[in-house]
Amino acid sequence: MATEKIPMTAEGFRSLEEELKRLRQIERPEIIRAIGAAREHGDLSENAEYHSAREKQSFIEGRIAELEDVISRADIIDPKTLTGSTIRFGATVKLADEDSAEESTFQIVGRYEASVEKGRISITSPLARALIGKKVGDSAEVNAPSGPKSYEIVKVQFK
Repeated sequence: MATEKIPMTAEGFRSLEEELKRLRQIERPEIIRAIGAAREHGDLSENAEYHSAREKQSFIEGRIAELEDVISRADIIDPKTLTGSTIRFGATVKLADEDSAEESTFQIVGRYEASVEKGRISITSPLARALIGKKVGDSAEVNAPSGPKSYEIVKVQFK
């Protein structure tokens, strides 16, 4: 596996740690019990409960391995310690759509903590890549699925 550091906020790191803890302490033991119970039902070759539980176990073990890897390579960045007017990781950016003047606010975070519903976009997303290095008053062009979009940067802050 790559040893490349993965940038994330402390909040994102805690969230991944909580998910890992839940998988190890709750879901893994539950699926082991479910597999044991399904085994007691007899012929495993035709036992749908057993096969379903084994499939879920495979998913859980894969997710645990992925989380362990990500957590081990995490580079935790606290946006509150950053300053400046240039957009970079951790910045909270207020944008105005240059066509509709509709405003939206996003924080640029690591890919494992991105959530559009929470206003958090991945640093690897096309919008974040278009914003990195820009300042208030600059325009950013993004190739969206619906076609090119232009945004004016209204505000940049680190919080």
